[in-house]
Amino acid sequence: MAAPKILVIPGSLRTGSLNAKLAAVAAYEFAQAGVDVTRISLADFPLPIYDGDLQTKSGIPKHAINLKRMIGAHHGVLFVSPEYNASVPPLLKNAIDWVSRVHDLHEARGDVFRNRAFALAGASQSRLGAARALQALRLILTACHANVIASQFTLAFAAEAYDDMDRLKSEADRDALKQMVRQLIDISQRMM
Repeated sequence: MAAPKILVIPGSLRTGSLNAKLAAVAAYEFAQAGVDVTRISLADFPLPIYDGDLQTKSGIPKHAINLKRMIGAHHGVLFVSPEYNASVPPLLKNAIDWVSRVHDLHEARGDVFRNRAFALAGASQSRLGAARALQALRLILTACHANVIASQFTLAFAAEAYDDMDRLKSEADRDALKQMVRQLIDISQRMM
């Protein structure tokens, strides 16, 4: 069976982002597992705040179409989300809102969410490791009819979680990340 293509999307643009760092570590784990992995930045897909009137007046922005097609070109997607006030950051929520409006000819709206597997990870300085944001993100994606895998990865006290080579220090963290990576690969492969 062919190896799936996996897309990694960090939900933060901040310089020194703990979640961008975690996305890089996860992308490395996917590569080590032998899959074709792509890591992007939402900075390359700038979008206005979603507004139905704006959509009616101006149509769907080209960056929303390009992001939807980027997701559609992969079998599995990992969102790596920070936690803002116990929820999903606006950058990531807005990207999902726009992508959920895009559909190509002969395609139902939202097919990009239905036809692939999604995984969730998050890092924070709290002891919960962005778990509340991932719970909210799971709810958002489920409302989009996405297949969100059961396994997720939360990294608590993230600023202290890496060694000087930007690898996870804790064996338990490394094992939990590998488990989530493996589950996303397996489910993505079955959905191909």
